Amino acid sequence: MPEILSQSEIDSLLSGIGKEPTVTAAVPQQKEEHRDIQGFDFRRPNRVSKNQLRIFQAVHDTFAELLGFYLTSKLQAQVSINVSSVDQLFYSEYQLSIGSPTCLYVFDMDPSEGRGVLELSPMLVFAIVERLLGGGGAETARKIRAVTEIEKSLVKGTVEKALQDLQNAWKSISNLKFRMNRFESEADFLQVAPASEIVLVVSFDVQIAGSSYLMNLCFPTFSLEDIIQRLNVQHVATMVSTTGSQNARSNAVVKNISTTELPVSVSLGKTGLSLKDLVELQEGDVIVLDSKKDSLLPVKVASRTKFYAKAGVHDGHKAVKIVRYATEEEQNGE
Repeated sequence: MPEILSQSEIDSLLSGIGKEPTVTAAVPQQKEEHRDIQGFDFRRPNRVSKNQLRIFQAVHDTFAELLGFYLTSKLQAQVSINVSSVDQLFYSEYQLSIGSPTCLYVFDMDPSEGRGVLELSPMLVFAIVERLLGGGGAETARKIRAVTEIEKSLVKGTVEKALQDLQNAWKSISNLKFRMNRFESEADFLQVAPASEIVLVVSFDVQIAGSSYLMNLCFPTFSLEDIIQRLNVQHVATMVSTTGSQNARSNAVVKNISTTELPVSVSLGKTGLSLKDLVELQEGDVIVLDSKKDSLLPVKVASRTKFYAKAGVHDGHKAVKIVRYATEEEQNGE
């Protein structure tokens, strides 16, 4: 039986018609999250991570030390080489950064099919050539020009030694063989990678006797993909703990020191002559020195007294026999 509404209930329903119901609900408050948003350029993907770049820089720090030791001995001057930056660029951008003319040495990376580039500024080549030919390497105003065939021949040995040092430095991460392929003086003829390919460019600051020069290394990433994938944080710890690079540096220092030449001279004695006596000197005249027969003679190394010796004859040749080291006061007194 249906329920019959009373008159009061009917009036209550009629009074509610036309009014929107009020619904009260607890709305949860959303907590604002502050996140650091990092931009990503899809036109310039980073093929190499920061950790991998650190390993890459450590390898070339070793290369810089090895090459610096060699140039110090070869040029007879204080040489310091430091890695100034490691950058990821499009190959087209790297080409645009190369001056004209310049010195570009393309080298093969066996067994990889790719090729790298060793870039030397012309001023660096001129400084090396000048010191190899016995010059003092003094800074003079030079007009940048293309290097001559003779200058290229003189620097070729230095470049080949640089590639050998680079190969030794890379042994900690790979057994690549670096061999010089050709020389170019214009960037337009330097085609070692597609224009849109990412390359790793290692820049060096070369200091020779206080003068600064530029040197760059360029590696296409497509030729190093397998090597780059193996570079990780664990490899960093392994490379830091290994002593291979330290032994290589120590051997290079010992080798360079052992081949360094220093002038050695012996003073038999001193005397004074008037200009008249000097003009009247004839064959057979005897000049009396201030030293005695049994006196110890100072032996100078690079114009500094380091030893004392006695004069004599050895195998028919005049010679001296080292008797003792010079004291610190004797060394400073000269």
